[in-house]
Amino acid sequence: MRAGMSYFHETIWKGVPKFLRRVDTALKNIGINERVPYNAPLIQFSSWMGGDRDGNPRVTPEVTRDVCLLARMMASNLYCSQIEDLMFELSMWRCSDELRMRADVLHLSTKKDAKHYIEFWKKVPPNEPYRVILSDVRDKLYNTRERSRELLSSGHSDIPEEATLTNVEQLLEPLELCYRSLCACGDSVIADGTLLDFLRQVSTFGLSLVRLDIRQESDRHTDVLDAITTYLGIGSYREWTEERRQEWLLSELNGKRPLFGSDLPKTEEISDVLDTFHVIAELPSDNFGAYIISMATAPSDVLAVELLQRECHVKTPLRVVPLFEKLADLEAAPAALARLFSIDWYRQRINGKQEVMIGYSDSGKDAGRLSAAWQLYKAQEELIKVAKDFGVKLTMFHGRGGTVGRGGGPTHLAILSQPPDTIHGSLRVTVQGEVIEQSFGEEHLCFRTLQRFTAATLEHGMHPPNAPKPEWRALLDEMAVVATEEYRSIVFKEPRFVEYFRLATPETEYGRMNIGSRPSKRKPSGGIDSLRAIPWIFAWTQTRFHLPVWLGFGAAFKNVLQKDIRNLHMLQEMYNEWPFFRVTIDLVEMVFAKGNPGIAALYDKLLVSEELHPLGEKLRANYEETQKLLLQVAGHRDLLEGDLYLKQRLRLRDAYITTLNVCQAYTLKRIRDPDYHVALRPHLSKEIMDSTKAAAELVKLNPGSETPVKPRRGDLFSPPDHWL
Repeated sequence: MRAGMSYFHETIWKGVPKFLRRVDTALKNIGINERVPYNAPLIQFSSWMGGDRDGNPRVTPEVTRDVCLLARMMASNLYCSQIEDLMFELSMWRCSDELRMRADVLHLSTKKDAKHYIEFWKKVPPNEPYRVILSDVRDKLYNTRERSRELLSSGHSDIPEEATLTNVEQLLEPLELCYRSLCACGDSVIADGTLLDFLRQVSTFGLSLVRLDIRQESDRHTDVLDAITTYLGIGSYREWTEERRQEWLLSELNGKRPLFGSDLPKTEEISDVLDTFHVIAELPSDNFGAYIISMATAPSDVLAVELLQRECHVKTPLRVVPLFEKLADLEAAPAALARLFSIDWYRQRINGKQEVMIGYSDSGKDAGRLSAAWQLYKAQEELIKVAKDFGVKLTMFHGRGGTVGRGGGPTHLAILSQPPDTIHGSLRVTVQGEVIEQSFGEEHLCFRTLQRFTAATLEHGMHPPNAPKPEWRALLDEMAVVATEEYRSIVFKEPRFVEYFRLATPETEYGRMNIGSRPSKRKPSGGIDSLRAIPWIFAWTQTRFHLPVWLGFGAAFKNVLQKDIRNLHMLQEMYNEWPFFRVTIDLVEMVFAKGNPGIAALYDKLLVSEELHPLGEKLRANYEETQKLLLQVAGHRDLLEGDLYLKQRLRLRDAYITTLNVCQAYTLKRIRDPDYHVALRPHLSKEIMDSTKAAAELVKLNPGSETPVKPRRGDLFSPPDHWL
C-alpha cells in the first residue's frame, strides 16, 4: 500500500494543479476568460488498496482500517508542508474586514489543545492576519496527523477528535476566506498562485488523499444474511427465491428493529464481513468511496449491502455499485437494473444517481475477447437506456486491466470507442497496478495521463461516434455466437486443456513468486473457472502465445466469410467507419505482432508431454489462420502496417525478449525435472530473427561452432562464451 500511495506523494499531488493550469490556459485560448472552479474538481482518485477483499484473505478489517489511517496521515503531512509554504508567502497585513475579525478572534483565543503538539511554532503577531488564520489550520492539521499516527500504532490517541479536522469543509473554509480577501484587496494575482493550487488539491484529494473503495463478492453477503435468517428462525436466505429475498430485505429496510445481537452465531468468514462494515461505521465517511459487489446478478445483491450497512450503524452509507462480470451477467444486467430501479425505496435512496461497474477481465476469460467486447458494448447501451427511462444519471465504471486480454489498450482510443451517449462527461476507470508506473511514474507521465482522460471524455461528449448500422450489429451478433462456442469448446470443454495450460505455461510456478497482491485463485481448488483473470492472461503472455486474446476471432471470421464472401466488404467497412470495431481489431493485431508461435512451440517441446503435442499444434495452426484472416479484414499485408513506429519498437526488442523466453523455458524444464540436462547449449544467433523457423530449432544453432558442448552439471542455462 505504501508503494501505491507513493505515486500520490511523488507525482499526482503536484501533477493535478499543473494540469488544471494547462486547462485554464486552453480555455483562455478559445476565448473563455474563466478558470476551472477549484470546488468542482475535474478528476478525483479512489483506491482498492486495502479495500479489495474479493477472494483475498489477506485484506482484513484491520488492514482496511490501517490503510485509511495511513492515507489520512499522509494527506495531513502533505497539507502541513503546503500550509508552511503559504504562511511564508502571505505575509501582507492588508485584508478584508471579514478576515481581520476572524484573525483577531483566533489571536485572542486560548489553545486548549496546545498540550497535544510540540510548541516549536512561535505565536504569529496580529498584524499578519493571513498567517494567523493559516497557523490555526496548521495546528489542526498537525493534530489530525498525530491522532492518525497514534491510532495506527496503538489503536488509541489522547488527542480528541474535536481538535482535528474531521471533514474537508473545515479545511476549505479558511482557505476560501483567504482567497476572497486577497481578491477583494486587489491581490488576485497572488490569490491565483499557490493558494489556488492548494484549494484545487484540497478539493481533489480531501482529508483522506484517496477514497477507498470496498469490494466484496456477493456470495459473502449471502452467507451473512443466511446466518441471520437461520438465527431468526425464518428459513434459509440462500434457498429463497429472488422475489422472497427482495420482499424480506425491503421489509427490514423499511423497519427499524435490529436484526441480530451479539449472540449471532458467526463463522470466521461472517465475522470478517460484519467487522468490515463496523470499520466503515467507525472511520470518517470521507475515507470511503463506493461499496462494489463483485459477481452481482440481481437486485437483492444491492439491497443486501444496504441492509448490512444499516445494521452495522454506518451513518453515511456508501454508494453501492453492482459489478457485472461474466457474459451471462452482462446480458442480464439491464433487466436486473430495471428491477432495481422499480423499487420505490431504492429510487429514493439513490437520489437520481447510480453507478454500475462492468468487468472486462472476467468477461474475456469467460467468453473470449471478441464476444466479451461486443457484449460490454451492448450492455452499456442497454444500461444507459434503462437509467434514462427511470430518470437516473448513470455513471459507468470500466474495470479494465492493463493488457489487451483484460480490456486494456490506449486510453484515448478506448474512451472514444465507447457507445454514443454513454459517458455524459463523467466515467470511472481502473488503472491497474501493472501499468500504474507507465501512467503515473513521473510528473510528465501523470500530466499526459490526465490530459488523455480529460480530452477523450470531452471529445466523446462533443463529437460522439456514429452508431453502428443495423447490418453491422447483426453480423457481429452472429460472429460473437461463433466466437464464444469456439473459445469455450477449447478452454472449458477440451478434456485435457487445463493440463496442457498448466504444463505449457509458468502458471503453476506463480505461487512461489512474490508478485501480485492476492491469491491467483478465488478458491484453492478448481480449474480455469476459479483462476483469476490476471494469472490467466499473464501465463499466456509469458509464452508469447496470447491465446485468450485471439481465440474465437478466427472461427468467427471464417464462419461469416464462408456464408457469404460479400461479408468481407462489410467487415472492412466496419473497420474503416466504426471506432469500436477498428480499436478491437487493431489491438488484436498488435498482440499478434508481439506474439510468436515458434516460442510457444519451444515451451511445448520442453514442458508438455508428447500426448498433448497435437493439441498444441492444433492451437498454433488456429493462431496462424486467425492472423491471416484478421489481416484480410483490416486490409493489411503485414502486421502493424498502419503503425510503423510501434512495429519498429517491437522489432528492436524482439531479440531480447526471445532470449528471455528461451532462458525461461529451459529454467522451467529444470525446475520441473531436476535430472534434465541440456544436450546442446541453447545458443542464439541472428537467425532467431527469421520468423519462419520454429524457436525449438533456432535455440540449437551455435553461431561459433557446430560441435555440441557438454553442459556442466547444475547449469540451468549455459550461455555462449561470446556472451561473457
